[in-house]
Amino acid sequence: MELKILAAVLLPFLGTVLGSAGVFFMKGEMNRTLQRSLTGFAAGVMTAASVWSLIIPAIEQSEHMGKLSFLPAFIGIWVGFLFLLALDKLIPHLHIGSSCPEGSPCNLGKSTMMVLAVALHNLPEGMAVGVVVAGWLTGNESISFAGALALSLGIALQNLPEGAIISMPLSSNGMKRGKAFGAGVASGLVEPLGAVFTILLAELVVPALPYLLTFSAGAMLYVVVEELIPEMSEGEHSNIGTIFFATGFSLMMVLDVALG
Repeated sequence: MELKILAAVLLPFLGTVLGSAGVFFMKGEMNRTLQRSLTGFAAGVMTAASVWSLIIPAIEQSEHMGKLSFLPAFIGIWVGFLFLLALDKLIPHLHIGSSCPEGSPCNLGKSTMMVLAVALHNLPEGMAVGVVVAGWLTGNESISFAGALALSLGIALQNLPEGAIISMPLSSNGMKRGKAFGAGVASGLVEPLGAVFTILLAELVVPALPYLLTFSAGAMLYVVVEELIPEMSEGEHSNIGTIFFATGFSLMMVLDVALG
């Protein structure tokens, strides 16, 4: 069982590590079309994971509430969305391709704020994995290990481009490749830490599982709408981000249904 938990918790982080390692194999700046494609793919995976792995199971677990079975999901989504909105306003960060920092004023360097931007939206992903694993550990009938693994694998896949998107611009801006790789890895550390923290609170998590599942979904959807979709659409018009959004969405849907 310990190995299963370890696999579920570390898979997303491994995706970030492998993606960040792209800085050693690709020279120069990341092609704009490639960046749009990877961002669109990540957005599609996160959206599908929010729906199939988090929102639908939460509603199913609330069926005993009858016509109000939507209520825990409704509340959880809004709390998660507002939680990320608050963090977005409080934590200083800088989005890729932007020169205008967001959050509280600070004296942090550009590279540090870029890492914080990615870490900020990795937090709900780690919590999502932790909540699902906690539900499986406590014997929740609607959550299987295969379902938890599908979610972890889906997040790992979308972390591959995210790792590259953080490490490669840092390298192209003059940072040594080893340091840029380390920055990309650091941005993903929040995921296993968030997952482990949630699992340790499993007994407290389970009674509120529908709310916590959709809290993670709301937080992830905030990241998709506030950050990923604008990034894949900015600049000269192109449909490539939209196409890869559909690709990521479809792949995550297949993983969740086939493995879950």
